[in-house]
Amino acid sequence: MDSIKKITGLCLIALVLLAGCAAAPQKTTSNKKIYWPMPPAPPRFVYETTLISEESIRPVTKEDRFREVLTGVKEKQQIFMKPFGVAAKDGLVVVTDTIRRQGFIFNLYRKRVYPLGKAGKKGVLAKPLGVAIDANGQIYVADVSAKKVIVYDAFGMYLRSIGGHGELDRPTDVAVSPDGKRVYVVDAGGIDSQRHRVVVYTAEGEKAFEFGRRGLRAGEFNLPTQVEVARDGTVYVLDAGNFRVQVFSADGTFQRAWGKAGRSFGDFARPRGLALDADGNVYVADTTFRNVQIFNPKGELLLAIGRERRKDRRAELAMPAGVAVDEFRHVYIVDQLFKKVVVLRRLREDEMRAIVAGRATSDQLK
Repeated sequence: MDSIKKITGLCLIALVLLAGCAAAPQKTTSNKKIYWPMPPAPPRFVYETTLISEESIRPVTKEDRFREVLTGVKEKQQIFMKPFGVAAKDGLVVVTDTIRRQGFIFNLYRKRVYPLGKAGKKGVLAKPLGVAIDANGQIYVADVSAKKVIVYDAFGMYLRSIGGHGELDRPTDVAVSPDGKRVYVVDAGGIDSQRHRVVVYTAEGEKAFEFGRRGLRAGEFNLPTQVEVARDGTVYVLDAGNFRVQVFSADGTFQRAWGKAGRSFGDFARPRGLALDADGNVYVADTTFRNVQIFNPKGELLLAIGRERRKDRRAELAMPAGVAVDEFRHVYIVDQLFKKVVVLRRLREDEMRAIVAGRATSDQLK
């Protein structure tokens, strides 16, 4: 219970980045809030909005209202075909799409969406998967087909590449240390390969070292898919084929691990996404469970977000993949089936107490 209280007791900076989301295309006439966990449990997260296009982040214009009055239909654009990875930092939300073979930069300050990886010979993406944003706003995309990580500026302009054929086999994700000096790349190898590992580069793209190989023992991997770096430099790897999360020091020394294949809370079935918040809590998206499980840094389960659903409704997940947490405690969850990014917000403790008190008052009046 102490761990649960900790995750909800942290203060949330004022919600400024999503101020333009009042016109979110997924928003319905219902003003009813959606919370996780579901009532009667005390709420920890609240649904904020859904990202599917530029309409999701820009204010409603007079032209929009006029068109809706004339047609009776609110136009719903959708730019994703099969979104996969997501990263969020400093007002940027970057989403990769494996079928479109590109990424999209949601600039929440400018309320614009910019293409990523479609222009220029060097910056064109083939099959983008994981994505990261460093402290300087540079965007790193792991391209599994091009066998390299491509780096762009905050507006999607190509800067440089890391790795390449012969150096990486199947790069599936990338993370950058808080000081920007190290770039961690998950190289998933393949079915017939022993090179299931994490390759570490300098900021300039020079290979520094690597750790891990294929296997079942501590520090070994089986089809690793995701990597994240905590504020203190600790490295978390989603070892998907071994149904676990492994934790390493910044230099690749194994520290601990948790998880196993199963159907119970805290188990994994088809883990796809990995994220960390500022307090070291670990978010793991699982496609089979259709949820995101949240663990404390020790690997103890705090709660799960999501439930068995097949229809595209607000806050519902059918095929979660990438997950990210920004510095404002917003959680971004990619849903591949519904082709969207669900945005949640962690509640402040005073908000949670007010909601619980309101429920109690409502029950007394019944």
